[in-house]
Amino acid sequence: MDKSVPRGQISGVATPPCSKSYAQRALAAALLAEGETVLRNLDFCDDTLSAISTIEALGAEVERLDERTVKVRGGLAPKSDTLQVGESGLATRMFTPIASLCNTPITVQGRGTLLYRPMNMMIEPLRKLGVDVRDGGGRLPIEVCGPMQGGEIEVDGSVSSQFLTGLLMALPLAGEDTTILVENAVSKPYLDMTIDMASKFGVNIQHNDYKEFYVEGGQHYEATDLSIEGDWSAAAMLLVAGAVAGEITLTNISLLSKQADVAICDALVRAGASVTSEPDRITVSHRDLVAFEFDATQCPDLFPALAALAAAAEGESVIYGVHRLEHKESNRAETIASEYAKLGIEVELDGDVMRIRGGEIHATEVESHHDHRIAMSLAVSALRSDGEMLIHGAECVAKSFPDFFETLESLRVSQ
Repeated sequence: MDKSVPRGQISGVATPPCSKSYAQRALAAALLAEGETVLRNLDFCDDTLSAISTIEALGAEVERLDERTVKVRGGLAPKSDTLQVGESGLATRMFTPIASLCNTPITVQGRGTLLYRPMNMMIEPLRKLGVDVRDGGGRLPIEVCGPMQGGEIEVDGSVSSQFLTGLLMALPLAGEDTTILVENAVSKPYLDMTIDMASKFGVNIQHNDYKEFYVEGGQHYEATDLSIEGDWSAAAMLLVAGAVAGEITLTNISLLSKQADVAICDALVRAGASVTSEPDRITVSHRDLVAFEFDATQCPDLFPALAALAAAAEGESVIYGVHRLEHKESNRAETIASEYAKLGIEVELDGDVMRIRGGEIHATEVESHHDHRIAMSLAVSALRSDGEMLIHGAECVAKSFPDFFETLESLRVSQ
């Protein structure tokens, strides 16, 4: 799908979709819990739908109660020998350890760009936990057969925290206690989210400065009633839109969130935008924006939003953490550089550093590279272009924010 986004101003109130990171963790915990869990405030983006189909394949019964609520009857009892995780990296790396609790062979399959993303970090740790693993050269498909045992393992945390999240979700049900030694843990806020979600279901996970994790075996997930908070990754795009092209108030989000991308507020303040907060809402208004420095190592999903912000700021902004971008839906560093160059914005990649010199946006045709966050970033920059931008492959926003373009259009000020 091609999407045309004209120049314009925005103003108004919106609610971002629920956090798909929290939603997927909640669905996994509901699968592992005995009894019925009710999950509220869900948005059914592609990644959430992939998680629902995965827990159904692993034995859960999922009933949609209304447009935003599901009831999950838990119980790990595989109904299929194949898990289709779509294009979700989190679903892949989280549900592979969970599937490894089962004593029957289960194959994890994906599609699209996920087939090229690295999964080799899972292989040896799972084998050391007693799992029989057959892999496709460190990529999907992967077949696992447990049951997974406890013990002591080492995990490389430098590429992604998602596999560690999967282990932390699964190992409380193992027969033995587990110590996980982690080298170079990244995305620590996402690990905090995992521990937080497990605690909501009655499971305890401890760690020592993210270098050692201690998981007691033989625990039990307890069914609960839970409302999923708003998604800061999606909110970041809308807040930047407010900063560069008007004003926006977002509801159902809080600065107290454990989500990594709440850090966008720090970047907005550094760039000179007006940011005001209330307990469950944030308002961002445009002011003259200036170049900023920001370390996105722990929140790499912010890079596309930060690129749109930096492109609107006077001077050269510096963003750290580029090494986290290679294995996303696209190579996001190269994608940001190539697509923003089409718009007349200079982006320099220097090792782990991205430098962006702000300037005028020239409307033209751009490519999403099948990356939902790239499509949204380009749409936000289109608001301050000199005409109308055409984004090819814009349907990819369905991965995390299906209503993104409709939401953006609803905020547009008539001129």
